[in-house]
Amino acid sequence: MATELYGAYEIVPIDRRTSRFVANTGQLTPFSISLSLSFLPQLSNSANQANRTSQVTENLEVMSDAIDLTGDGGVIKTLVKRAKPNAIVPSDDLPLLDVHYEGILAENGEVFDTTHEDNTVFTFELGAGSVIKGWDVALRTMKVGEIAKLTLKPEYAYGSAGSPPDIPPDATLIFEIELVACRPRKGSSLNSVSDERARLEELKKQREIAAALKEEEKKKRGEAKAAAAARIQAKLESKKGQGKGKGKAK
Repeated sequence: MATELYGAYEIVPIDRRTSRFVANTGQLTPFSISLSLSFLPQLSNSANQANRTSQVTENLEVMSDAIDLTGDGGVIKTLVKRAKPNAIVPSDDLPLLDVHYEGILAENGEVFDTTHEDNTVFTFELGAGSVIKGWDVALRTMKVGEIAKLTLKPEYAYGSAGSPPDIPPDATLIFEIELVACRPRKGSSLNSVSDERARLEELKKQREIAAALKEEEKKKRGEAKAAAAARIQAKLESKKGQGKGKGKAK
């Protein structure tokens, strides 16, 4: 693995996909540091060295504090690379997720699975039970373009059964996951989902309008019926009054 010396720091690339770096202070550990140009030694004015310096400082990442997503330490998330502020997030309309990942046994650091060797993505539907529980929990909190390190206790991974032969029973697992894309289910699209939602809303409005019109017509019929009854009663009263007048005249 190629290294470059900058002052007191030995910059060692540890991930060819994310081009992250660590500072070697005697013991290599998988974390990233952020260095400003003020910490880099004076380089020559050559274009190549300037470009290299720019690439190094741009690729250094700040790893965030660990976040307990479940409250019991079962799913610990550490942000490795932030997504853009307006990045897409998983949702009911976008449940199909494409991810790059690398799985590591916490006990011995052995990589048991990765998508990086053949540069493929793994696709699954969020919340459908097709992946381990820890993934369903963590991926809901991620954005497209984000890279996170997940530490999963056995109960959020493969539990007491494990997944032979690669994952032993009661294994704590570490994953580095990049959320590559969020997509709608097959046969649907954002437009079709939105159109269906709009259609249902319009249908609801039409039903409410129809119910209101029906109630108004019922009210009008009642009022007309009451008015007709009042007119009939008035005529009867009038005829009765006329009859009494004729009797007195005789």
